[in-house]
Amino acid sequence: MKTARRAVRWPVGLAAALFLLVAAGDGRAATGDLKKDPVGVVKAYVSLDMKGARLEPLSWETLKPFITWKEEPAWGKVIVVESYEVVDDIKAWEVVNLYEVVIPVKFRVLGAMYWEAASFLPEPRVEEVRFRVKAVRDRWRIVEPMAPPHVGRKRLINFVRQAMLQETDGAKLGKLTELRDELKKVGKEP
Repeated sequence: MKTARRAVRWPVGLAAALFLLVAAGDGRAATGDLKKDPVGVVKAYVSLDMKGARLEPLSWETLKPFITWKEEPAWGKVIVVESYEVVDDIKAWEVVNLYEVVIPVKFRVLGAMYWEAASFLPEPRVEEVRFRVKAVRDRWRIVEPMAPPHVGRKRLINFVRQAMLQETDGAKLGKLTELRDELKKVGKEP
C-alpha cells in the first residue's frame, strides 16, 4: 500500500515542483528582478490599479511587490480612466543613474469620482504621470508618486453596482444610481 501511495505522490510532486519552478521564473519578472527591464514593474502596477486593486484594502496587498510605501492613504477621489500607455521607449525616460529611472505613463482621463458625495466630475484630458523606479534591495520598485487611484471606467461601474447591492439607505442608493448612470454615459462618443 505504501508503495502505491509513493508511486502516485512522485508524479504529483514532480508536476508541482515544475509548476513552482515555472511560476517562480515568471514571478521574478513580475516583481522587479534587477536583471529585467524596470518598465515591467510600472506596467504591472498601472494594470492592477486600472483594475481597481486600490479600491479595497485587501486587494491593495497585490501592489506591495511593486512599491516602497507601506500604507495607502484614504483617498477622497478616484481618477476615472478610459485607457493608459506606459512609455517603454528608453529614450523617453529620464535615466537618473544605473539604478534609478523615471518612466512616463499617459492616461486618458475622463474625470474624477468623489467618494463622500458619490459624484462624478467630468475632466477629460490626457494626464502624464512620471513614475520614479529605483533599485531597492535587489528589486525594481516604484518610489513615487503616490497618486490617487487611476481606475478604469468599466471597473468603477461594477464597483458602484456592488455598492448599490449592499446599500440599505434609500437616499444613498439614489446617489449611487445617479453615479452609476453618469459613469455609464462618460467616455461614450455622441
